[in-house]
Amino acid sequence: MTAPIIAPLNKDDYDGWLPLWQANMEGTVTPDVTASTWARICDPTFPVHGLCARLEKGGPIVGICHFILHPTTGSVKYACYMQDLFVDPSARRRGVGRELVIQLAALGQAAGWTRLYWLAEEKNAAAQSLYRDIGIKLDFSLHVLPLS
Repeated sequence: MTAPIIAPLNKDDYDGWLPLWQANMEGTVTPDVTASTWARICDPTFPVHGLCARLEKGGPIVGICHFILHPTTGSVKYACYMQDLFVDPSARRRGVGRELVIQLAALGQAAGWTRLYWLAEEKNAAAQSLYRDIGIKLDFSLHVLPLS
């Protein structure tokens, strides 16, 4: 099995990105949030970025990864929060998610980021299995205070 092809998302990828974004968000976002997210990903001056995965050159997008670079206390280097990782169900168990994370980590190593981190639902067994193989699980709980 050949490794998926990973590349930065660009403005020409919208039609391939949109169905994966919508599936990942499970209908919880409005069109204005979708438009804003896409605009942010395509703006090189904004700290939100994206990668996409294809199984073959010129093939359809089968996986997406969104990430946010930000300053942090404890380091002068940027940290990277991987906010979204989604693989089309038809392409799962083919190394797409793993390769997206590996390539994101390689970008971070080359750019000198201090760390790459993410959140995952405990009940998502496939994600938990992948993340146990790749990262280190910390013993923290997440708390949210909605402001709007």
